[in-house]
Amino acid sequence: MSDYDNMPLTIILPCKDEGASLERILPKLIEKHPEAEIIVVNDGSSDNTQEVCERQKIRLVNLPYNMGNGAAVKAGVRSASNNTIVLMDADGQHKPEDIPRLLEKLEQGFDMVVGARDASGQASIGRLVANTAYNKLASWMVRHKIEDLTSGFRAVRADRFREFLHLLPNGFSYPTTCTIAFFRSGYSVSYVPIKAEKREGKSHIKIARDGVRFLLIIFKVISLYSPLKIFFPLSVAHFILGLSYYLYTYSTMERFTNMSALLFSMAIFIFLIGLVSEQITMLLYQKRGRE
Repeated sequence: MSDYDNMPLTIILPCKDEGASLERILPKLIEKHPEAEIIVVNDGSSDNTQEVCERQKIRLVNLPYNMGNGAAVKAGVRSASNNTIVLMDADGQHKPEDIPRLLEKLEQGFDMVVGARDASGQASIGRLVANTAYNKLASWMVRHKIEDLTSGFRAVRADRFREFLHLLPNGFSYPTTCTIAFFRSGYSVSYVPIKAEKREGKSHIKIARDGVRFLLIIFKVISLYSPLKIFFPLSVAHFILGLSYYLYTYSTMERFTNMSALLFSMAIFIFLIGLVSEQITMLLYQKRGRE
């Protein structure tokens, strides 16, 4: 028996109208992890979620109304009694059998281990394309390969995760925020390939609406942790535009135009804003390190 088989463990399942899949998942979790603290966070469900949890004698945290997936995760993490936490969706996509694989990796010294889905684990072609683009963008920003930015199946150390609770959005997507925050804070993250099942019920994610939100979340977290990653490319782009326009006007009219001056000025201003933002970020880090 491995060390992780006996570690104090909390399993958190944020849930909204997933009573049918909980009927199938909870008995498997109890069977495979009888000593684990299992918490279902009921995010304003209108189905039989509460009855299912009471029948299985599972700890239930009821939110007063639908507050969002991120809010449910935060409520579950605040309620957890153990420092090792597994977060998984309650819609039937994640297999309880994969939990030991995440814990085994976590025991190797990582702060967070994420279950990375393959192409077949994506809900649709549109989601696959969008998630691939998000993975590449986020990987470039944090300078680490991110294999699955939006996976909700992960094992974390609670003390590390709680540092970022104030950053997590109440809706989607908490995985995006915490993944980037972990990387930019120097915490170790690893990935374990998993085979996600087809979800039961209807997805609460809307590609057009939540896709824009995911993108904004990426930029928000990066601007908080590494502002120059955003401001410096923008500054370079304005400088190149200004230089190109100047070369064009000089070759055709032998003039240095106001537009070129504006673009050069914007390049300088954007770079200085990024530099100041970077210094503010460093001061915040130093303050947190002294606390």
